[in-house]
Amino acid sequence: MDVPVVAAPMGGGPTTTGLAAAVGAAGAFAFLAAGYKTPEATADEISRTRATGRPFGVNVFVPTPVPVDEAEFRRYAARIAPEGAPYGLDLAAATRIEDDDHWAAKIDLLVRNPVPVVSFTFGLPPATVVRDLQRAGSRVLVTITDPTEAGAAADLGVDGLVAQSAQAGGHFGTFTPDRPPPARPLPELVGRVGDRTGLPILAAGGVAGGQDVRAALAAGATAVLVGTLLLRADGSGASRTHRDALADPRRDRTVVTRAFTGRPARALRNGFVDRHDSAAPLGYPALHHLTRPLRTAAAQAGDADRLHLWAGTGWRAARAAPAAEIVAELTRTL
Repeated sequence: MDVPVVAAPMGGGPTTTGLAAAVGAAGAFAFLAAGYKTPEATADEISRTRATGRPFGVNVFVPTPVPVDEAEFRRYAARIAPEGAPYGLDLAAATRIEDDDHWAAKIDLLVRNPVPVVSFTFGLPPATVVRDLQRAGSRVLVTITDPTEAGAAADLGVDGLVAQSAQAGGHFGTFTPDRPPPARPLPELVGRVGDRTGLPILAAGGVAGGQDVRAALAAGATAVLVGTLLLRADGSGASRTHRDALADPRRDRTVVTRAFTGRPARALRNGFVDRHDSAAPLGYPALHHLTRPLRTAAAQAGDADRLHLWAGTGWRAARAAPAAEIVAELTRTL
């Protein structure tokens, strides 16, 4: 990459091949998000992105489920059922789904059809997977949220780390979803992880401008990873409802919640979070599948009160602009 900026993999729609191409054309590096996609859809995105001639990576969710007790699942489904009623959804009758997001098929795809970089989120992949991907020619990164996780990833023989601070939007990549990461500043996390491992680090979490890029690089990061800043960019696949919420001056804070997916994630505060966060059990991916129809309907209806409005603490800096302009603004003073 020509500039120390990396587009984060944002599962569920925001990351698109068009956004990745625009980021790559601006001299930055882009990740595709394999999470929640079929292997076939992932293969198609790889093919289209490879055609741009720019290096890129693919992010994969490690299947580290947090199973939820059936009784707890039924209780929560009944609690949120009124939220789905306006859309004709019977959430109380939902089936509990515990899946692995096509793990084996995606790893097989990436070994047979290698990409420059593969990153993992939600835990450590097996050592055999790391070795197979490296032998195929890919560099392997793991998302970590504290020095202990970083040490475990380094022991696995990975090529680098994504150090994600608690200021990041969306799901935390923590290995221990029952214990969200401590709220230490991103430069501090980078420094501690660098001291522990000596590995290259992509710094993620709350990056809102050039000053954050400079601070992360000064702490030892190789580059910064940005997601929220690109949610309103041209080519982003974020819903119009999500984009508008990011620009809504009435939205005044982000919160960490597991109300939507059963796993801690940072989002703009809204009514669904206020009504259900305190009652939400740990339970990923079961709660993700439970609320997905509701979130899809809410996004289509412009109902930001029932949508997972993933956003990092720097969300106010997100703006509607070409991705190249956003990348240039981040690096103008480096």
